[in-house]
Amino acid sequence: MAKMQQYQPEFMILDKLFGHLSADLGIDLGTSNTLVYAKGKGIVINEPSVVAINTRNGQVLSIGHEAKAMLGKTPQHVAMSKPLARGIISDFEVVEKMLRYFFNKIHRDHSMFVPRPRVVVGVPLDVTEVERKAVGDVVLSAGARDFFLVEKPLAAAIGVGLPISEPVGNMLVDIGGGTTEIAVISLNGIVTAKAIPIAGDEMNRNIVQYARDVFNLLLGERVSEEVKIAVGSAVPIKDRLEVSMRGRDLLSGLPREIMVTDGQVREAIARSVRSIVEHIKSILEITPPELVADIYRRGIVLTGGGALLRGMDQSIATGTGIPVRVAEDPMSAVARGNGLLLETEPLLRDLALPKTDRIV
Repeated sequence: MAKMQQYQPEFMILDKLFGHLSADLGIDLGTSNTLVYAKGKGIVINEPSVVAINTRNGQVLSIGHEAKAMLGKTPQHVAMSKPLARGIISDFEVVEKMLRYFFNKIHRDHSMFVPRPRVVVGVPLDVTEVERKAVGDVVLSAGARDFFLVEKPLAAAIGVGLPISEPVGNMLVDIGGGTTEIAVISLNGIVTAKAIPIAGDEMNRNIVQYARDVFNLLLGERVSEEVKIAVGSAVPIKDRLEVSMRGRDLLSGLPREIMVTDGQVREAIARSVRSIVEHIKSILEITPPELVADIYRRGIVLTGGGALLRGMDQSIATGTGIPVRVAEDPMSAVARGNGLLLETEPLLRDLALPKTDRIV
């Protein structure tokens, strides 16, 4: 025991030194993209949550943009991993390697030292204790010296500048890749909320199914997402948009290209859009009337990549009768909020979820 006490101060000093050489980080572990905010620098990582692995030796071949470019084009010995499902870790080892890669990329100017950042990570609304433990363990295994977990809607609200500490109702809808999270926030807490598995990825699947049913065309995942980004919309738009859609003909088995319009893609994703609007209405129905009055006056704020779908704000405004605005740079809201919390220690400790026991 005496020996341990003798070396403890040296360990603390060394850990503190590594801390000064590492940038504190705010992380959004998203189903589609992982974003990292470095204190004093802003968003420094915005890459797809995709990893390519050589199954023969377990070696990581590529991560992020390079790995996403390989989707659907790999030989049999290369496995493509999307290690996050609905914002939850589905493959611990792959997420650890991905985060370690990002940590090293951020701290490459200090390549002589092992990065030991302190991190704030956004987690989904419905995260379980086991899932929280997995997130904490994976960031520590990747090299973090300490971590805090904050629910994503709270982080996003801070990232877009909502006054969450005041006694007023703030409604935020975060439409990500795997989930849409709807929350009413007041006095640093979530009053009413819901997370649904209908978001950007589900809309991509809607387009794949529509192409199969209407055109007998089998689409790849990347193509459906590109089509959605190019011409997708939630409401009719003024100028007609058109894009080519390439895939495999289900009848002949040969490659085929067709042109699709914004109206056809809107028809494909209509059910998902309606479902999101209906779930927002259901949350409003169970929100205290005083907060609903605030929301009606202040409006609803949209964040996440899905907020960029043309007319999504109009569709929600029409369905709820409440003004809706898309946050500035909605995709980075969670990461920015987590990063800003690093600069506000009392608020961070107030919002952070309790830590579970760590794996020794």
